[in-house]
Amino acid sequence: MAALQSLAFTSPLSHCCKQSPLSGLSSWAVHRSAHSSFNGRSLHLPRPQWAALKRSSSTSGLITMMVKPTIQFIQGTDEQTVPDVRLTQSRDGTNGMAIFKFEQPSVFDSSGEVGDITGFYMIDEEGVLQSVDVSAKFINGKPSGIEAKYVMRSPREWDRFMRFMERYSNENGLQFVKK
Repeated sequence: MAALQSLAFTSPLSHCCKQSPLSGLSSWAVHRSAHSSFNGRSLHLPRPQWAALKRSSSTSGLITMMVKPTIQFIQGTDEQTVPDVRLTQSRDGTNGMAIFKFEQPSVFDSSGEVGDITGFYMIDEEGVLQSVDVSAKFINGKPSGIEAKYVMRSPREWDRFMRFMERYSNENGLQFVKK
């Protein structure tokens, strides 16, 4: 199981954990990043009343979050249909493509209530991989399927995609078949 350790490297807001040496309580402070375009106002909320936390020397103070790997076409709405996935990779391994085919995806059931398809989002504890290369298949004027393509342009992107697919396939019972 992997852990999302810090958002400070990718987020315009960085979080730091401060521990009072006297009370043993942890408090969180949010402050502006030097590279942030955020110009909002500070919001002061009352401190929560937490029980004293004891910290062992082996605890690093990092946040651990587990995120179920999922695919979305509309942000915030998980796709329930498990796709057929085809992978291609160049001979030298520098780039590749994944083609996802969804037959009767659940997004068609909820798209009228939630909104329009905005892209293809693969979400796991490392973050979000996304593509806008999404096309719908229609039969007799009714939507019947979706094909989404995700292009990987470097070995690093390929490795990141494969980590997502390993998590997603473990969660949804997919198997890799080499042809």
